[in-house]
Amino acid sequence: MSNKIGVYVCHCGTNIAGTVNIPELVEFAKAQGDVVVAREYKFMCSDPGQALIQEDIQKLGLDRVVVSACSPLMHEPTFRGACEKADLNRYLFQMANIREHCSWVHVDKGAATEKAKAQLAGAIGKARYLAPLIPKKVKVNPATLIVGGGIAGIQAAIDIADSGRKVYLVEREATIGGKMAEFDKTFPTLDCAACILTPKMVQVGQHPNIELLTYADVEEGKGFVGNFEVKVRKKTRYIDEEKCTGCGICQEKCPYKTASEFEHGMMKRKAIFMPFPQAVPKVPRIDPNTCVYFKTGKCKACVKVCEPQAIDFERKDEIVDIKVGAIIMATGYKLFDAGKIAPYGYGKYPEVYNSLEFERMVSASGPTGGDIKMKSGEKPKSVAIVHCVGSRDRRHNEHCSRVCCMYALKFAHLIKERCHEATVYNFYIDMRCFGKGYEQFYQRLLDEEVRFVRGRVASVSDFALDESEKGKLVLRVEDTMVGETRRIPVDMVVLANGLEANADAAKVGRLFNISAGKDGFYIEKHPKLAPVSTATEGVYIAGACQSPKDIPDTVAQASAAAAQVLSLMSRGEIEVEAATANIHEELCSGCRVCNTMCPYSAISFDDDKHVSRVNDALCKGCGTCVAACPSSAIFAQHFTDQQIFSEIEGVLHDVRA
Repeated sequence: MSNKIGVYVCHCGTNIAGTVNIPELVEFAKAQGDVVVAREYKFMCSDPGQALIQEDIQKLGLDRVVVSACSPLMHEPTFRGACEKADLNRYLFQMANIREHCSWVHVDKGAATEKAKAQLAGAIGKARYLAPLIPKKVKVNPATLIVGGGIAGIQAAIDIADSGRKVYLVEREATIGGKMAEFDKTFPTLDCAACILTPKMVQVGQHPNIELLTYADVEEGKGFVGNFEVKVRKKTRYIDEEKCTGCGICQEKCPYKTASEFEHGMMKRKAIFMPFPQAVPKVPRIDPNTCVYFKTGKCKACVKVCEPQAIDFERKDEIVDIKVGAIIMATGYKLFDAGKIAPYGYGKYPEVYNSLEFERMVSASGPTGGDIKMKSGEKPKSVAIVHCVGSRDRRHNEHCSRVCCMYALKFAHLIKERCHEATVYNFYIDMRCFGKGYEQFYQRLLDEEVRFVRGRVASVSDFALDESEKGKLVLRVEDTMVGETRRIPVDMVVLANGLEANADAAKVGRLFNISAGKDGFYIEKHPKLAPVSTATEGVYIAGACQSPKDIPDTVAQASAAAAQVLSLMSRGEIEVEAATANIHEELCSGCRVCNTMCPYSAISFDDDKHVSRVNDALCKGCGTCVAACPSSAIFAQHFTDQQIFSEIEGVLHDVRA
């Protein structure tokens, strides 16, 4: 077999050249069989670097190209594109990663150079047996599914729907709005959260291109980019949404109450209820755990007063089948459970509040009408705000939750605004005021005479050492600025809980073949170059399901995800990766091992022929089936046995020598 292989080695500035001897590597490449040209360049991914490759393909008649540079994840598409511009099939290109796999993980230049030679020899070995492949094209369904109806899902839905395309917005709660619906004001401008959010909620509810599926869960997802099929369980509200007018009389007449989840137990709600007055859709639901009819078969007070006869206790859950071309995950976050840090006294002392409870307390529509009161009804004369509760803590969450410092400062301002004489303490590790206008807001709080104590709080207790501490909550904290441990008595404690991934984030992610990191947040395709894309093409992420972030960053990322979706939709059809698995039907024994092993559900069984078949559009070329097949009936295009063995032989060149 005779080929004309061109080899190109990148310096990557000093990222590679600082550890690998580039000239020596180029000379090594020239000595390899079938290599007709070997060159080096500072930045091969630049236009001049790509031009070198294109010129050699055309002038020297190269039929294979090998680039020894950085991660294929970052620049394989770049070099494949350069080859295609010179009329060379993209699958006749091979890449050796001598940056992440070599220069970045070694300090010995001699040893690193030898390793780079082995990697390059392996790439050349595989390149000899590469074969041209032709990608297939599939049509794109112009509809989009958005999972999660918080501010991220709302923004993405509006952006896509305004382009004239269909959007399905699925939210597990009975209303859209997410956590932002619970906020009073937003930092640093102190805008009314409801004034910003509710118009967008109404816009979503009334938009002709948006179909709302609230109080619903995604149960199954399958398919591939451009053609996803999703099953959604729309849980019954025991209300006919088409008939309900949202008049609220049923709620008024319902005689039974329980603690309100939206108000975090600080108020009661009825057995038939809407989470809050501005809910979208404006349709109540019946809680069967509270409703007496479900317990005794009696009551039906709501049925008697419902003029449109919208209440139906016999209604069942509904399964909705949806077909879409793209999916945006905007499932948000959950608040860290402060009860996990027992020394802080959350759940033990009634005057210790978590952040969302305090948000509802200071809200004009909340349980106290916006008044900051203790359980006794009196205003607190001193309040402690404890930062980093569950964040930057190896026992709980190592990450910084980003928003805690700022909402803690917001709380301090609101306390000073409504309890003028109160002394407010902020107990912090480091102040992280990273956004536009955030540092200025911090300076504003310093001018308002809020007291800042640098140090992690060790405990909150009601144990008094003297008269000044009696009837108070006492915080023990190491004040690192003065180098001593202090005891500070206060009337009320507000915990700045961190943000963490939803408990079922990984489970929901698996429905669409996207991964979560060890912290539970979804993993993006590339942290810098593809922050809203995932490893599954056509599935995008937005908002705090990817990592903790504030509202501006969440909205920006939601619009970015929407832009990615619209870019996909505008093409009408897309190419599907050609490096997939194929089955030799004459060798297939029909054992179905590959059917159960495939992580992408890309392999089906033909009952008539008793053989398995691969759906090219679903297959990602991972090779699991190839390794598992006991009959060796499956082969992976672009990763054939011959190609892999030749690559291994190249890597082991120094051993043979």
